[in-house]
Amino acid sequence: MDVNRDGNRDENRNLSFETFTLAASTADLSEEPAARGRADCLEFRMDLADAPLAALESYGGELPILATNRAAWEGGEADDEGRLEALAEATAVDAVGAVDVELESILAGDAEDVLEAARERGVAVVASAHDFEGTPPRSELVRTLTEAGKYADVAKLAVTAETNADALALLSATEQLTAHGDSVATMAMGEVGRHTRAVAPVYGSKIGYAPVDSERATAPGQYDLETLSRLVSALESLD
Repeated sequence: MDVNRDGNRDENRNLSFETFTLAASTADLSEEPAARGRADCLEFRMDLADAPLAALESYGGELPILATNRAAWEGGEADDEGRLEALAEATAVDAVGAVDVELESILAGDAEDVLEAARERGVAVVASAHDFEGTPPRSELVRTLTEAGKYADVAKLAVTAETNADALALLSATEQLTAHGDSVATMAMGEVGRHTRAVAPVYGSKIGYAPVDSERATAPGQYDLETLSRLVSALESLD
């Protein structure tokens, strides 16, 4: 959301996630023009970028930004020192409409400044959890998403599917929470669960992620942006 000189934010930058939002994941904001027309926003991976705050300050693109500074202990490349402070600073940047904060950081009490900065500046929060080893039981998926939803506008959960049953458990949890009125974003990483990236929105998932170029994927099993946009649109047309 843009911050005008009077301190008000431009609603054109708002990321409310009330409907499905397709995020083009990138560490290079110069990819924004290539994402237009397919993506609704950019997920800027600050942890993968050089001088990310400077890149945000100089950003002049049209798409709003979901800023992510992923910790090394949750699949990213950011060291803990200064990581959350940089994410809090990102909330002041005009184009940043949302930030992603790990649920573990929130529960540990380390992310309070980020959450406060986001609230004060009208920036949405995505509370995320990732399982790179497998897929917990369905009841645990529901518990994790419910817990994340207490602190955020969207509860995000990415698991690693090893069987079709894992993918079904994730989709079932997504449908249950959506029916309950919760905003969730879900996906199964890896080849077995890859189809969930296209199918989960049918069950209520609010955010999808895809690289502009498949060679620069930021998570296992991602479709490229053009493919995921086409698949989601095709499934939406069946409703």
